[in-house]
Amino acid sequence: MSTESRPGVLPPGIEPASADGVAGSSRPSFAEEALRLSGKSAEEVRRLGAVDAADEQVESLFASRYQTAASPIHRAVWDAQVQAEQWDLRPPPLDETSARAMREAVEVVQRHRQAGTLWDEQGKIAPAVLEDLAATGYWGLLVEKKYGGLGLPFAHFAPFLTRMATVDPTVAGLASVHGCIGAVDPIQTFGTDEQKQRWLPELASGRRLSAFALTEPNAGSDLTALRTTAVRDGDDYVIHGEKLFITNVLPGRTIGLVCLIDQKPAVLIVDLPPTETAQFRLKRYGLYALKHAHNYGIIFDGLRVPVSHRLQAPGGDGLMIAYHGLNRGRVALCATAAGTMRLMLADILPWARFRITYGQPIVTRELVRRRIGHLAGLIVACDALTAWGAALLDAGYRGEMECIVAKIFGSEAQKEAAIELHMKTHGGRAFLHGHLFGDNVHDFLAPCIYEGEGEMLGMAFFKSLVKQHGRQFFEPIGRILAAAGIRKPNFLNPLHLWKLKAPLWAYTRWLLGRFFRRRVCELPPLPPELQRHARFAAEQLAHMAAELSAALRKHQLKLADRQCRMSELSARAQMLTVILCTALYAGRQSDSLIRAAADNLCRTLTRQFLGRRPSDRDFRDLTELGAAIADHPDTLAAGITAPPILMPYNP
Repeated sequence: MSTESRPGVLPPGIEPASADGVAGSSRPSFAEEALRLSGKSAEEVRRLGAVDAADEQVESLFASRYQTAASPIHRAVWDAQVQAEQWDLRPPPLDETSARAMREAVEVVQRHRQAGTLWDEQGKIAPAVLEDLAATGYWGLLVEKKYGGLGLPFAHFAPFLTRMATVDPTVAGLASVHGCIGAVDPIQTFGTDEQKQRWLPELASGRRLSAFALTEPNAGSDLTALRTTAVRDGDDYVIHGEKLFITNVLPGRTIGLVCLIDQKPAVLIVDLPPTETAQFRLKRYGLYALKHAHNYGIIFDGLRVPVSHRLQAPGGDGLMIAYHGLNRGRVALCATAAGTMRLMLADILPWARFRITYGQPIVTRELVRRRIGHLAGLIVACDALTAWGAALLDAGYRGEMECIVAKIFGSEAQKEAAIELHMKTHGGRAFLHGHLFGDNVHDFLAPCIYEGEGEMLGMAFFKSLVKQHGRQFFEPIGRILAAAGIRKPNFLNPLHLWKLKAPLWAYTRWLLGRFFRRRVCELPPLPPELQRHARFAAEQLAHMAAELSAALRKHQLKLADRQCRMSELSARAQMLTVILCTALYAGRQSDSLIRAAADNLCRTLTRQFLGRRPSDRDFRDLTELGAAIADHPDTLAAGITAPPILMPYNP
């Protein structure tokens, strides 16, 4: 299902906001008052309130059945409902035109890599490569067909990025930048007919490539600190300010620019001049990551952009537009991690056979086999999260929490694979020039920061997970206390109890109802070991409702400052989500090694969740899996040419 937008019609699952910016709601926000009561400064209240408002605006784009409270994770926790229609989604059939375009795109990159023409004299992806990819339709994969693209469902685009990443992760990343977080998604989702006709054909053809300019020297995780401004002057906006860490930016490209217009965030589509000028120039700096992509700062000093280039967000502002496209980018990151880790696996296996210690190749050693088996599990879990997250977005869900899980797990898995599995297996050779690890270590680690730093995103996940419960049961208590001027309730005080009797009774009914509610766990037929994992995760997700509510009850208005506790609870819920998603995905696979990899990964995560040590059987099964993967490398590394062994010796 494509996210097609028509005049007056938003993508599937999206509905217009009401006049106050929240679909079907006229309730004034309690967030700012709660922050004030918790002791925050007026400035912090204003900034955090703006972030909360932007989140509400994005939520309002979606019909209620696709909002966060109806999402798979939210329902699994608070309603004890795990339903196949949300957890076991399948992609639509792939048409031959799109399949051919993807095959040809991979062949283009393979051909240039073999010919040594993938990079230009600066070490960046060569312009000829970008042009050859354009001829295949690569840049228009996500653009609707009526604008010259292929209209590829995201459930096919995301795993394609995994395949492309096995050839070159940077090329895969540029497709995500261009189509997910660049100008394509904002225009396709929020643009008028005229704006779509103006830009989408150019973006689909690759005649113009795109980027998204959000980050500033003073604004990263805190997007309320934006300083770039656009001031109207007749039929133009005049832009002043600076952007930082903008991937895929060059003169002549098209960017989505987040700036302040009348002190409110807005998004302008900016066709950058073909050369640097006094009004527009790039800020070049040394950057260890993304060395094969163009990543620069942008300095605006009076650049004029027509007023007609402004995107309008229904019931919201520019932060709403910025947040909307991030979920696709997060799934794309997980997909790329799955491909990058396949490169690591393909690099480990020949070395493990070649390297001899004490008369035996290290592939026979338990520690190395354990690393190979664990790496296989990480890859399969990323494949699972990619397929699930992409299918949810295609189905029309906002997918905020689900895409955050994919991003965090994918980036952390790639980091673990690079350091603990790939580097340690190769030893000192990992730091040689020309080695996969040594040449790319910063790119392996940087995704922990892309699309939101992991722990910061984990707290956003927590907030999304508890928001409705807090609003339903704790916000009424807070309102009563605020109206009565009570800063800290005393439940031994009869007056306090009397004032709070209605919300306390409602909360008590919820607590009692947990013991009698009907749990639903709809699972497809699965192998016994995967069935156990799926049921364990579903059951524990339902149990987490009590843990989360207890945290709200204990910390109340101070919860926002309990970042460590929020992070820990968030990680537990994420862990269970990965177990459930991976078990269901592996159950659909016919390859016994993929199912075994999923089983071992789920067992590892379960032990971490329960705080248990691995048993001898756990070690045995994982090392046997590693040995089997070494004997059958095509299971997860098919079609990948392993890099040559550096500084080989005579065994």
